[in-house]
Parts: sequence; C-alpha cells; structure tokens
Amino acid sequence: MTEFVRDRAKNAKNDILSGLTVALALVPEAVAFAFVAGVDPLVGLYAAFMIGLITSIFGGRPGMISGATGALAVVMVSLVAEGNAMGAAGENLGVFYLFLTVILMGFIQILAGLFKLGKFVRLIPHPVMMGFVNGLAIVIFLSQLDMFKIIAGGEKMWMQGTELMTMLGLVGLTMAIMFGLPKLTKKVPEALVAIIVVSAIVIIGKLDVATVGSFIKDGGGEGLKGGLPKFQFDIFTKLPFTLDTLMFILPYALILAAIGLIESLMTLNLVDELTDTRGNSNRECLAQGGANIITGLFGGMGGCAMIGQSIINIKGGGRGRLSGIVAALTLLGFILFASGLIEQVPIAALVGVMFMVVIGTFAWSSFRIMNRIPGTDLFVIVLVSALTVIFDLALAVIAGVVVSALVFSWENAKRIRARKRMREDGTKVYEIWGPLFFGSISVFMEKFDVKNDPDHVLIDFVEARVCDHSALEAIYMLVGKYEAEGKTIKLKHLSEDCKVLLDKASPKFKDLIIDDIDDPRYHLAANPEDFPKSLNEYELI
Repeated sequence: MTEFVRDRAKNAKNDILSGLTVALALVPEAVAFAFVAGVDPLVGLYAAFMIGLITSIFGGRPGMISGATGALAVVMVSLVAEGNAMGAAGENLGVFYLFLTVILMGFIQILAGLFKLGKFVRLIPHPVMMGFVNGLAIVIFLSQLDMFKIIAGGEKMWMQGTELMTMLGLVGLTMAIMFGLPKLTKKVPEALVAIIVVSAIVIIGKLDVATVGSFIKDGGGEGLKGGLPKFQFDIFTKLPFTLDTLMFILPYALILAAIGLIESLMTLNLVDELTDTRGNSNRECLAQGGANIITGLFGGMGGCAMIGQSIINIKGGGRGRLSGIVAALTLLGFILFASGLIEQVPIAALVGVMFMVVIGTFAWSSFRIMNRIPGTDLFVIVLVSALTVIFDLALAVIAGVVVSALVFSWENAKRIRARKRMREDGTKVYEIWGPLFFGSISVFMEKFDVKNDPDHVLIDFVEARVCDHSALEAIYMLVGKYEAEGKTIKLKHLSEDCKVLLDKASPKFKDLIIDDIDDPRYHLAANPEDFPKSLNEYELI
C-alpha cells in the first residue's frame, strides 16, 4: 500500500502545477467555443469544469484533458439557432434543446463503450494519425489568429501599429520563455511561468492590451464570475417530450457523439504515444458519455478530449489523474472566487502558449519522410490534414480510413497468383497464392480456363488465405462452372472454417474437399462466433 501511494504521489507536484497551467488555458477556449455555439460563456466554462473533472476521475487515459471543444461547437450553432426558432421570441429554447441533445449524446457514447466500439480506433492507420495531428495543429493556429483582431465600429479588424507590435512582442516573449526555461530547469512547468511573467509585465506596466476579461465582454458576455452549476429543471418543463423533439435532436446527438468519440480516442492514441503507455478506449467512451449526461443536466454545452490542453498537460509533466482534477477544480475556483484575477491575464500570453502547442503538435517528420513513403500514404496525410481544416475532424478521419482501406484492398487484390501444372494422370493443378477476398475474386476467377481445362481439376489453396464471404461465394461459383461443363473438381488445403461454411452452402462439398493433415487453421471474418479465443490458437494461425 505504501509503495502504491508513493508511486502516485511522486509526480504530484508536476500534476498540480501542470493542472494550474491547463486551467488558465481552458478559460479563453471555453469562452470562445461558447460564443461559437451561440450560448452564454458560463455554459462553456461549466462544461469544461464538469467534463474535465469526471473524465479525469473515471476516464481511460490519465493525463488527458477534456472540455468544451470547437469541433462540437460548430455543430451546435445550427442546433441552438433552430431551437430558438421553435419557441417564442425571447424564450431562448435553443440552449435547452442543446442540453437535451448533449444528454442524448452521452447515452450514445455510453452505448459505444458498452459494446466496446472504442477498440476500433486502434485500426486507424498511421498516415491518418499524422494527417489528424497536422490538420489539428493548423486548426489551432488559425483559431489563435482571431485573437489578433479588435472590434472597431461594430466589426472585427486586424490590429495595426503599436497595438500589433505589443501583441506580437508579448506572444514572442511567452514563446521564448517556454522555449528557454526547460534548458535551465524542468522542475516548473514553462507554460505557467510564461503566463505569470507576461501577466505581471502587463499589470505592472499598465499596458493597454486585450485580456481575458475584455475578450469576454467584447463577445457580449458580462464577465467570468458565476456560481455553482445548477440542475436545469427547465429542460423538463419548457421542452415538449414528443417524437418530433426526438427526431429533431437525434441527428445532432449522433453527429456530436461521433465527433466527440473520434476526437477523444484519437487524442488518447496521441497521448499514448507521447507517454509510451496505453489507455483504455472503451472506458474513455463510458466516461465521456457519463460526463456529457451530467453536463447536459447541469447546464453545460458538452465536450470531449482537447488535444491542445492535453499536450500542454503532458509537456508540463502532468501524467496522472490528479492533473486533470486540479485543472477542473481550479477552473471552478476561477469562476467562483478568482474571476477578477483571471480576467487580467493577457490574451497574448495564452496565444503564445497555444502557438507552442501548435509547434509541438505538428508532425514535422512528415516533411522528412515525404520521399520515403508510398505516394498513397502521402496522399492520405495531405487529405486528412486538408479535410480537418476545411470541414471537421470526424469527416477527415472517416475519409482517411476509407481511402486507406481502399488502397489496401486494391494492393492486396493484385497479389493473387495461380501456378498451373499437369500431373501424370492428366489432372490439372492450380496452386493459389495470396489473399482471396472481395477485392481479389475477379482476378481469381480470371485465372481459370474452365472450357479448355481437362476433365479433372485440382485447386490447391496451400499458399492462399480465404478471407471473407465473397471468397467463399467465388469458390462456390467456380465449382458450379466446372460441374456445368461436366468436369470433376477437387479442393485442397482449405481451413476447417472454410470447409464448414462451404458444407453449409451445399452438402456436395464433402465429396469435393480433400482433407489433409497440414490443412491451415485460419478463421474467416464471415464467421466471427468461431474466432479463436485462446492465445495458443492465435499462434497457430
């Protein structure tokens, strides 16, 4: 027990200091995403607090930070607008439809965890992962450029002159501190020190620069201060619980659940790589779902894992659950007690931190390996990066996986081979090499000369692998063609799985299949209930 406590406590200082840094970085992000979604800033801050706390305690990836995110906010815009339009003027039903949608989103994510769908993120190819981090780095960078604008005459305009130079100077100073401090000492998180130093310069020097407080007020908010989250009884009193309501929120809930899970699980994979550890994807699905249900019930806009803040945490030394808990509780403390202090933090310091996150997030190695990887992999990296920037993360990842799967299928489809030879008794033998699956069956069928073959044919699958139901159908059709010509055909070296399924298709295969002691023992995807369960069986495949 003592050793367990010691192991958990030895990184406590780093977790606490890193959590404080993350809390500072969460404030403008949560506020900005709330404005994007068209709701009050406190709705975003409450979401960051509740989701961050719950996932830190119960999630499948210690050290990963969750909260309100832009990927979800852009989907919520139309949801809130349509919800407002469904009520009377000034009733503002949109936010309550949002809460109800977030609750349903949470239940969908819990179902994904219960059915263990989180493991499928492990199937995402590495080029998709590289495209994902590159695209997300670009998105984070572009989102920070908006901080270089001011509101003049009711419109946003780029900073100019002294104002721009001051902003650039403070951003540069923040980045310089974060770059240089680790070379002197790694005992304190460089991001926190940079924020404190730059804030002190602005406050002591009385510099007229944008701060967290001015950012909130420019967006139409009244300030950072608020109370504890309250249970939203209005969800159940103001909204009609009808089939029409369900049909309205269900599409949004499905999209939000998918985006939230994809972003969370992709971030989980990235943190796994950074820390050389492994998280539990299904547990993360359950935690994200439960967090969104609670968030919706208590007035938050919902959320998922945040790659930028997660990297800030990891780079700052945060490795355990304590870092996320500290970040969430500190954020609540800002809302309740320290709003005045946090509102004085200059936006330039937070922009500098995020720019360093961009530099750390972008996979610069993708430029170095451009000439060393297949062209298709390079295309996938560029495609996913571009789609992440232009559309959203979910679409980008799905498109990348689909393209990668199609390329894989095409390449494997070309690997099917047939070596032909004649026996002394006049039997023609086809020795099949390569994977037989839906993509290769047309090439497979072209290898046979049914009309001109002799009366006796043997197909030997000694170096082939029958992969799916389409392959079984191809074998079934080929046998039918030879029988239609009045010729005898035999099949050899099929796995037990193939034999069983072909026998179910037609009892005649019992006479056509030659049993041998060296028949392979692989299993087909067409028959998942018979997949091998023990390690020994896997080793024999």
